[in-house]
Amino acid sequence: MRQNGWVTLRAINRSLCFVTVTLAAQAGEFVVLSNGFRIHADSHTADGPVIRLQTSQGAIEIQANTVAAFEQEEYTAPAPTELAPAAPAPPPAPELTPQELITRAAIHAGLPPAIVHSIARAESGYRQDAVSPKGAIGLMQLMPGTAAALNVDPHDPAQNADGGAQYLRDLLLKYENDPHQVSKAVAAYNAGPAAVDKYHGIPPYPETIQYVNRVLKQYEKEQEKKTGD
Repeated sequence: MRQNGWVTLRAINRSLCFVTVTLAAQAGEFVVLSNGFRIHADSHTADGPVIRLQTSQGAIEIQANTVAAFEQEEYTAPAPTELAPAAPAPPPAPELTPQELITRAAIHAGLPPAIVHSIARAESGYRQDAVSPKGAIGLMQLMPGTAAALNVDPHDPAQNADGGAQYLRDLLLKYENDPHQVSKAVAAYNAGPAAVDKYHGIPPYPETIQYVNRVLKQYEKEQEKKTGD
């Protein structure tokens, strides 16, 4: 609808044709009227004698013969937000040596580190990738079934050390009221608790006998070393 050859405003006050519209945040254009007023618009389209302006406040129709010029608005992009520099990532924790893993596992299990070190030395020589012909894995030589019962991954050195220390602790608790507690626990670690219970002590297997002697001698050395320190 046109009024006196001027402006029809949809959903906006019809007198807006005489008002300079506040500059929008985004670049558009200025419609300069013949009476000197300027209207800011996002865009315009011509439809015969009518110019349709799209503004931030709605659509406006004005007569084309009232428009003196269209001026393109210069748009200045806002300055980019300066991002704060990212905090440097913390340095990775140093990888523990096999000996450090065994010491930590012994402390977690509440055992003297010397006895756990003696087992690890006898079992694998601290080799994390050791696999026995019977299938025992890692530096504490955990059998897959034992590792599963302890809920540890035997291929992970830290979990392997923790699992071996926990298993040794369980064996020591099993024989805690026995005068031969340590030797039976060590024998059970090698041959299994069923064999120790069957023979009521160290099983008569040459391998197990040698193993127990080797572990106990190493345990004595570890204790002497600690006393010397």
